[in-house]
Amino acid sequence: MKLPVLFSFRRCPYAMRARIAIYYSKISYEHREILLKDRPEMLYKLSAKGTVPVLCLPDGKVIDESLDIMKWAISISDPDSWFVNNKDAQLKAIELNDTDFKKWLDRYKYYDRFPDFPPEFYRKECEQILDVYDKTLQNNQFLFDNNLSLGDMAILPFIRQFANVDIAWFNKRFVNLSDWLERLIESKLFISMMKKYNVWNSLNKGEDIIFKG
Repeated sequence: MKLPVLFSFRRCPYAMRARIAIYYSKISYEHREILLKDRPEMLYKLSAKGTVPVLCLPDGKVIDESLDIMKWAISISDPDSWFVNNKDAQLKAIELNDTDFKKWLDRYKYYDRFPDFPPEFYRKECEQILDVYDKTLQNNQFLFDNNLSLGDMAILPFIRQFANVDIAWFNKRFVNLSDWLERLIESKLFISMMKKYNVWNSLNKGEDIIFKG
């Protein structure tokens, strides 16, 4: 049986959240790990953007937006009701993450490329968003209620990136969010999703990795 094919890069936060949803939904697929500095021609044939993740379905349909891949996966199987309650709030938070937070996160991580302001300025912009999450987690186990959601997992890779810039500062500044992050990155799902793969080469079909959900 022909399987969906996912082009991915292990450390890309967008690819991470796509893999999280596919693993969660226990969907069997073919994994193709690429290098962003040496992207295969096949990637551009499937999506002119040339970014990951890109999912090619057995019927030829291509999904090249990470959130759309997540939605596709849970439309097939959502065993723990990730995307049932608080859907509007989840989507609003994801949009904020993918626009404002990602903008300031990139400037905070690579502040030397954005010399108009010191890194503390960019970090402060991120803090304003993270403060809302940290306050929510004073009373809830997760970002939207006491149940894990698609929104949590869609935002997770980006908060992880922010935290890793200065993890000691982050853990002290955002106590509740730090606990939330630790619980999720130590979960079986996250650890499985972060498995290392050999780089896929179109000339070496032996590098195709079949993940059985």
